[in-house]
Amino acid sequence: MAEPQGPKKGDKTKIATERRGGWLSRIAPGVRGAFAKRETPENLWVKCPDTGEMIYRSDLDAALWVTPAGRHMRIGPEARFKYTFDDGVHEVLPTPAVVEDPLKFSDGKSYKDRLAAARKATGEQDAMAIAFGKVGGVDTVVLVQDFAFMGGSLGMAAGEGFIAAAEAAITRQVPLVAFTAAGGARMQEGALSLMQMARTTLAINAMKDAGLPYAVVLTDPTTGGVTASYAMLGDVHLAEPGALIGFAGPRVIEQTIRETLPPGFQRSEYLVEKGMVDRVTHRKDLPAVLGSILGTLMMGRALKAA
Repeated sequence: MAEPQGPKKGDKTKIATERRGGWLSRIAPGVRGAFAKRETPENLWVKCPDTGEMIYRSDLDAALWVTPAGRHMRIGPEARFKYTFDDGVHEVLPTPAVVEDPLKFSDGKSYKDRLAAARKATGEQDAMAIAFGKVGGVDTVVLVQDFAFMGGSLGMAAGEGFIAAAEAAITRQVPLVAFTAAGGARMQEGALSLMQMARTTLAINAMKDAGLPYAVVLTDPTTGGVTASYAMLGDVHLAEPGALIGFAGPRVIEQTIRETLPPGFQRSEYLVEKGMVDRVTHRKDLPAVLGSILGTLMMGRALKAA
């Protein structure tokens, strides 16, 4: 007597598929796909670094990316232009192209690969973005340094971006505002990155020769060669609350001098007391404050010319 045989291989596959699909897939194969689960975006909530509070992303955007605890979160050029220009209206200006990876640098990962990854993550070509519009009613060129792009590091592209912004301001005879955010010079470009400190300084001198205001808004963090050059050469220096501003970071300083630093050392509130920063200004107040300052400086320029 023959022994009963189990289902064949094809039958097993069919049974497994039916089990996974459930009874609905057996009676109406096309219906189940119409009721697929709706995926929840991974970035729907943002955690406050200070309190750990989870904040709904749209609420944070409405608050200009300032948490209820007062932390001014880092933002990119698109949001910065939107919050700074009157009604968010602005014209994006091109940034110059430069030779990429001139030193053929690699630190286990090639510089070209790091650039590609940063461009994919931010949607920007490099750390600098330039736009033109009205700030508090004053025609202004605004330069934004994006910390999300390789730590906002100063390389040849960033240097050329700064120079292009200064030249655009001079051509239009309007002020220049730079929002700085950087971890320092870009090590993958070696001495070529350090040369940008001198080149940007010359661009600022050209602004001064033209009698045009140059204002700096220091955001978190502004450190290294950027602090040692164009971040500290403005006619006026504003800073967002809680921004880290300095040359070397506090951890490096403590390890070097083997002393504990004062509370709030290198933060914008501490530095305004020491005279390194002119004023600490909340993000929501920056357009009005900048407009007032730039309008006054441009009025003085017009009176001087007359």
